[in-house]
Amino acid sequence: MDYRCVKCGFRIKTLFVQYSPGNIRLMKCENCRAVADEYIECEIILLIDLILHKPQAYRHLLYNVINRETVNLEGLLWKSTIGFILLDAYRSLLLRRSNEEQSSPMNFSSLVWLCRKMLKDVVFGNIMFLCVFLLASRFCLNTSAGVSRFKDFLLAILISSYFKIFLVAMMIWRFPSSVIFIIDLLVLSSNIVALKVITKSAMNKIVGACFVAHAVKFFVIQGLKLTSFR
Repeated sequence: MDYRCVKCGFRIKTLFVQYSPGNIRLMKCENCRAVADEYIECEIILLIDLILHKPQAYRHLLYNVINRETVNLEGLLWKSTIGFILLDAYRSLLLRRSNEEQSSPMNFSSLVWLCRKMLKDVVFGNIMFLCVFLLASRFCLNTSAGVSRFKDFLLAILISSYFKIFLVAMMIWRFPSSVIFIIDLLVLSSNIVALKVITKSAMNKIVGACFVAHAVKFFVIQGLKLTSFR
């Protein structure tokens, strides 16, 4: 197993020793001498620390929970990609409805056409988004060009975009469109922290790669919208 200390990122063989059901002893890191992963005993604070963008929480999630030997990485990658694209399409639909403030509801055929068009635009925009990250991973960040390594890199981006889930709340409650852009900023900052944990590259390179990738995605999708809805 390739586990990591959540404090310093040092590789460790095991996170805990179990003597009997419910009786475990957390192991200490040989490098920093701290408990390697305290989230094992207090998973309840993991979500709070993820929202606070603590690197320790991301190391626990990306190395000690999503482990290649315990998780079906291929399946998780596909599920995360589908969820990511559907939430992006829903985001585009929310922005369109907010901008147009339609006085009359759309008929079913128009709604189906709009959803298909937005889904296609979002898929193409995300392909460009991931291509920028692929180039950044090879030429700017400290990552190898191997397929398995890029899968880990891609999964870190998708998993750290979990703030998009908050868009679901807009199905129930009405929020101003500015909330969508706040969620976008939280996704961007979360991606930065996750990539810092995965790549251990300089912060300025990670910030630059994330900003350029998100900017390319935004302008590609906006450009496709303008050419279609004139």
